Amino acid sequence: MRKPTRATKQQPGSNQLVARGKRVLDLEASAVKRVADRLGPEFARAIELLKTAEGRVIISGVGKSGLIARKIAATFTSTGTPASFLHPVDSLHGDLGRVSNKDVAILLSKSGESDELFDLVTQLERFGVQIIALTGNPSSQLARYATVVLDASVTHEACAETLAPTSSTTVALALGDALAVTLLEEKGFSRDDFAMLHPRGALPRKVLLRVADVMLKDDLPTLTADRPMRECVVLLAEKRGTVAVVDKKGMLTGVITSGDLTRLMERTDTFLDTPVRDVMTRTPKSTTTEELASVAVSVMERHGIMALPVLDAGKKVVGIVHLHDLMKAGAV
Repeated sequence: MRKPTRATKQQPGSNQLVARGKRVLDLEASAVKRVADRLGPEFARAIELLKTAEGRVIISGVGKSGLIARKIAATFTSTGTPASFLHPVDSLHGDLGRVSNKDVAILLSKSGESDELFDLVTQLERFGVQIIALTGNPSSQLARYATVVLDASVTHEACAETLAPTSSTTVALALGDALAVTLLEEKGFSRDDFAMLHPRGALPRKVLLRVADVMLKDDLPTLTADRPMRECVVLLAEKRGTVAVVDKKGMLTGVITSGDLTRLMERTDTFLDTPVRDVMTRTPKSTTTEELASVAVSVMERHGIMALPVLDAGKKVVGIVHLHDLMKAGAV
């Protein structure tokens, strides 16, 4: 007698897996959008507290909120606002020594009713520290003791079966980023300031490197539109495959590349006598001396080109920047 075969659980197909992932992303994106829609005067009050604080920003939370709090503290610190994460339990065992009455605290809690966090709240109140609450429960105990309450509530967590913090932690992180970025803009924190705080990272090179630092400046490959292609062929060969076409004032009117030359040669045997104006691209992509080098790379990659004419404030061609040079300089 044959044993009955056990039914095997059907595995989801790739389309179903992708659909599940999209559902999570859509839920979390919608949660962030709802928070953005209801953002109001309380956010401005929080920025004023942070901007005028003479001390540092103390950021705390328990569990998953604590992990988000650590990241927010790191973002504040790296963007010019001294901040530190304070664990609620460790704070009651000596770490309160880093707190002063000049500080401002940002406390994260989905429920706003965490006993561990509330023990810290009572100590911060004793120090005279003003509190900004990021909570999913604006009527909670934490909210009642806070100077400013930012509503971080969500309608649904992405994991409906376990209610594990997903949408709520995403919203808290986004609110923290909104506070940090708005504050750095209010303080006038610049790219140069950012680079000073990240001296060994690759990111400062992207932040500080300008097109002017990388571009070819001397003996530029330029021609006027009335010149024959025989002159352009020489420049294309000697100057890495891109020639800027300019008028008598040096203003950009077009670009010719090695690809343009190849296509011309396929159409006619008398290409050397063809005027440049008949071959050039009349609406070329270009960049400026002050543009970020990383942005120039993005333009080249998006349009599939290897070089850009560089213009000054008066729209005059003052350089050519090549993708290879940008990559070599660390712009990507």
